[in-house]
Amino acid sequence: MAVDILIGLQWGDEGKGKIVDVLAPTYDIVARFQGGPNAGHTLEFEGTKHVLHQIPSGIFHPHIQNIIGNGVVLDPIVFKVEMQKLTDRGVDAAQNLYISKKASLILPSHKVLDKVSEEALGSGKIGSTLKGIGPTYQDKIGRVGLRVGDILADDFQEQYNKLIERHRKTVEFYGKQLDLGDQEQAFFDAVAYLRTLKLVDSEYMINEAIQNGKRVLAEGAQGSLLDVDFGTYPFVTSSTTLVAGACTGLGVAPKHIGEVYGIFKAYCTRVGSGPFPTELLDEVGEEIRQAGREFGSTTGRPRRCGWVDLPSLKYSIMLNGVTQLNMMKADVLTEFDSISICTHYKLPSGEVTDKVPHSLEEGNLEPVYTELPGWKVDLNQIDSIDHLPEAFKNYLSFIEENLQVPITIVSVGPDRKSTLKREAVIVE
Repeated sequence: MAVDILIGLQWGDEGKGKIVDVLAPTYDIVARFQGGPNAGHTLEFEGTKHVLHQIPSGIFHPHIQNIIGNGVVLDPIVFKVEMQKLTDRGVDAAQNLYISKKASLILPSHKVLDKVSEEALGSGKIGSTLKGIGPTYQDKIGRVGLRVGDILADDFQEQYNKLIERHRKTVEFYGKQLDLGDQEQAFFDAVAYLRTLKLVDSEYMINEAIQNGKRVLAEGAQGSLLDVDFGTYPFVTSSTTLVAGACTGLGVAPKHIGEVYGIFKAYCTRVGSGPFPTELLDEVGEEIRQAGREFGSTTGRPRRCGWVDLPSLKYSIMLNGVTQLNMMKADVLTEFDSISICTHYKLPSGEVTDKVPHSLEEGNLEPVYTELPGWKVDLNQIDSIDHLPEAFKNYLSFIEENLQVPITIVSVGPDRKSTLKREAVIVE
C-alpha cells in the first residue's frame, strides 16, 4: 500500500488539521513527520474547537494508530499538557499514540537559546515562535542533541547535564544567563510521563504496515514556502516541510508515496517576518483577517493577509508532486464584490514571470492580478458542491486551469461537516 501525504502549500496555517480529520476515517495510520509545537492544527466538530500542536490529527478516531515520527522535535512539557487536555475531553490518546525513539527532544534551554538568538538579530529577526524549534534542529544536525529513546538510558541525567552546560556557554556568549526556573522540574516530570507511553522504532512500524496493506497518511506541519531549502529563506522554519521530509521524517522510501494532497487557502496568510508579495496592508486585508479569524493558533499573533498567489502555488505543487488540491476557508471571501488573483510577478527589469525568483523581498517584484467577480453568497450554508454559486465555480475553474491540478475538496466553514467533495477531473 502507498503512503499518502498531506502538505501545506503556502506559509502554513492552511487548515491541514481539518483535512486530516476529514480524510482520517479511511486510513489505518496517521503520522506526523516534521516540526514541533510551533504547529497548530485546528479541528472543529460537534461545536467544539480542538488545537493540536504535536499530536497527529487522527487522534480523535479510536481505530487509527497515530505516530509522532523521527523528524518531529518533541517538547515533553507541551506534550504532557496536550495529552491532559485530550484526557479531559474524554479522549484516551495513550491507547493509540506511538512516539518514535528517534524524535528529538526540546529542552527548556532550547527555548532560552531561541529567545536570545532572535533578540540578537534585532530588526532582522526571523519571527520565530520561540518554542525552541530552531536550536533543537541545530543540535540534531550538530549531532549533540537528545532523542526520545535517550530517556530510557541509565545515564540520561548525565547526557542532559552535558547538553545543558553546552547551552549555558552559548547563552553566555550572547551576554545572558541561563535561568531555567521551574521549567527544569516540569521537563523531568514530563519525561517521566513520556516513559509510560509507547516509544517505538516507528520506521519499522510504518514499513511493516505498508507491507501488510494498511493505509498510511503522513501529516506535515507549517507550509512549503517555509521549507528550509526552498522557502523564503532565511524567513523559514528549520525542517523540510515538503514531501521529501515525509521520507526522511518517517523512514519511508520514495517508491511508497501515493497521493499528495496540497492544502491552500482561498487567499494567503503569513505569520512573522518575511516577504509576502500579495500582502494587503489596507482595510481589505483587515477585513480578511477578521472574517477568517486569522490569529495564530500557537502564538495568537495576527496573521498578515493577502490575495491568493498562483506563482507560489505552482512552485509548491512542482516541488511536492501534488496530485489533488484542497481549498480552505473559501467562505471568508463571501463579502467582496470582486476577488483578485495574482497570476504573475513583474520583476524590476520589467519582465513578467509566473516563476518564483530567488528573492521575493519587498520592492523586488510587483504582483500582476486578474480580477474575478465575487459571489456574495454565504458558502457556509451550502451542503452540496452542485449548489455553489456560479461566480465561485468560475473562481475554482480559473485556479484549476492555471495550476493544472484538480481541486477535490472545498472547505466552506470550520466544522468538519462544512466540507464539500468534488470529483477529480483531468485539468487541461
